Amino acid sequence: MTERRGSLSEEQRRRFEEEGYVVVKGLFAKEELQEIERTFEEIGRRTVPGHFEPDFAADGTDPLKRYPRVMHPHRFDATAKRYMLHPPVLEALESLFGEEALAAQSMFYYKPPGSRGQALHQDNFYLKVEPGNCIAAWTAVDPADEENGGLLVVPKTNAHEIVCPDEADAKESFTNHYVKPPEGMKAVPVALAAGDVLFFNGNLIHGSYRNKTKDRFRRSFICHYANASAARISHYYRPLFRADGSEVDLEANPDGGPCGVEYAYYGAH
Repeated sequence: MTERRGSLSEEQRRRFEEEGYVVVKGLFAKEELQEIERTFEEIGRRTVPGHFEPDFAADGTDPLKRYPRVMHPHRFDATAKRYMLHPPVLEALESLFGEEALAAQSMFYYKPPGSRGQALHQDNFYLKVEPGNCIAAWTAVDPADEENGGLLVVPKTNAHEIVCPDEADAKESFTNHYVKPPEGMKAVPVALAAGDVLFFNGNLIHGSYRNKTKDRFRRSFICHYANASAARISHYYRPLFRADGSEVDLEANPDGGPCGVEYAYYGAH
């Protein structure tokens, strides 16, 4: 019998527990990536209010004005929803959570040449999954490396608490939050081939480089998941979805986290 793509080894589970992240090679086949590419090429030519609002007249000084990220594409596109619920990804997540995974969010990044990166941050500051945590599944649609804006992670920070972020450098980051790594820890790059998935814990400090290339996009399909035993999540991520596509509506989490109640509804990550 052929081994299932989402089946994780004991070593992979151990690495996730100890380091806060693990790369699983080839969870998306070439044909699946091509379908994702076609879907978001089509979406990239139009405006979807509240989800994708490009400036088609942008002068090119900020490439992200023409190609902002697509937020929650699963809410308006059937292909995005199907791949948010990709069986190999859900199988890997069940192994990492130790229980069923609930899909909370999808995003697509085009990240064209010259785009700013994203400052170091922690995902569960935004999702507010309780009890438990969120896990991200970061799928490389294009190869991702240090030159075209690949991922940075701070290993072992999954064991650290969620903290209130500082202000990010707007010249380098398109988001405005920055979490400084704990003393003695530093961010390291994670290189991914197309079709690879990086799974990481919601407390793990991570971010991305600027795309320094002149001709390479760094497209990625990114989803966040909660453990099925969670009771609360930030209202921006409701409803959640089971593997069969049915909805699960967790309680809205009103907790503002380490920054206080003014951050209770900061916005979707």
